[in-house]
Amino acid sequence: MKTKSLVVIGGGAAGFFCAINAARRQPEWQVIILEKTQKLLSKVKVSGGGRCNVTHACFSIAEMVKNYPRGASFVKKSFHQFFTPDTIQWFLERGVHLHTEPDGRMFPVTNDAQTIIACLVAEANKYQVEIRTHAEVKSLKKESGIFTVEMQNQVILQADFVCVACGGFANAEKFNFLTALGHHIQMPVPSLFTFNAREKKITSLMGIVVSQAQVKINGTPLQQRGAILITHWGLSGPAILKLSAWGARILAEKKYDFTISVNWYPSLNENTAIEKLQQLRFERAGQKLINKNPFDLPARLWEFLIRESGLDTSIRWADVPAKRQNLLAKNICNYAIVIRGKTTFKEEFVTAGGIDLSEVDAHTMQSKIIPGLYFAGEILDVDGITGGFNFQHAWTSGWIAANSMATFNEMKNNGSNN
Repeated sequence: MKTKSLVVIGGGAAGFFCAINAARRQPEWQVIILEKTQKLLSKVKVSGGGRCNVTHACFSIAEMVKNYPRGASFVKKSFHQFFTPDTIQWFLERGVHLHTEPDGRMFPVTNDAQTIIACLVAEANKYQVEIRTHAEVKSLKKESGIFTVEMQNQVILQADFVCVACGGFANAEKFNFLTALGHHIQMPVPSLFTFNAREKKITSLMGIVVSQAQVKINGTPLQQRGAILITHWGLSGPAILKLSAWGARILAEKKYDFTISVNWYPSLNENTAIEKLQQLRFERAGQKLINKNPFDLPARLWEFLIRESGLDTSIRWADVPAKRQNLLAKNICNYAIVIRGKTTFKEEFVTAGGIDLSEVDAHTMQSKIIPGLYFAGEILDVDGITGGFNFQHAWTSGWIAANSMATFNEMKNNGSNN
């Protein structure tokens, strides 16, 4: 006979991790996962291009927290309980080995997200976690120490503990079942999105990757350095996604109408680029600009920048007018692109905003307002940049919530036995 019950709202990474770790610690509990869609672990499946970016190979908490635009102080506390080495060890103990890529991202050695999904589902089966899909929660109440969970299909469950791990919501109304309990939210806005270019000149270069570029959002202090991918709608890649995360609220206020400046060759600025071009005009006087570009840029991009500077690609270095030379330097180091709108990938969509962190204990993930109510994952006002940081928060918060519930129950039982 089951002694206690736990309902986990949300069948994603954080929800699964909470459920299976709680069931492992308390095998006599009835543990149920409620997922509103028919898809379980959907973000796990698509993360990292279908490989699942499990975590990031950063083993310093002080360094790790620098990758969270919101919630850094919160995760700094929580990471002391369950951190990157713990994640690696947890999966290793279940036969899942991870490998590290040069940029620090960690994936299963199979490079297949299904490996992670299979591991989590196997744990759920092992500890008899019940999983219900098409089970969207309509309301959540607590009376006389017992939670009542009402779903849209009018099914009602009762539970001793509830963990809300249903991810981020795109609009504030979705939080109503939590605000009705007295919780407050930080308004949700999109994070981790790509930029749509107003003028389509740059998109003629779709498919080009510049491995190291500097991108600045004009009129703000926001800038990032890293790889940029030119797409058929504008710009993507790690540098752009990181900018969207750090600038999530600012860009929402601007209604995604702003201008960026791109330095395609960040080791130079406009002044040093002019000096470099002057030197090249002397050293390569008789050669054509188009031949063997000196900045190691993709050939199509180099040709594009030449034409954007009002120059013919067949012109010799010696014949470049000073005015055009200076414009070329500007286009290399300070190329302006007007952005009008964003593009998000629905499955990988990350929301900035969520449950106000001042109302949640970072050491237990328990609500400070409703005892027995816990939170895990993106439902909290915590979000990281791209690179495995959001998953690490999911594993950490899910594990802490499970551990806290189990520990509380054990202490209560021991107290009643004395």
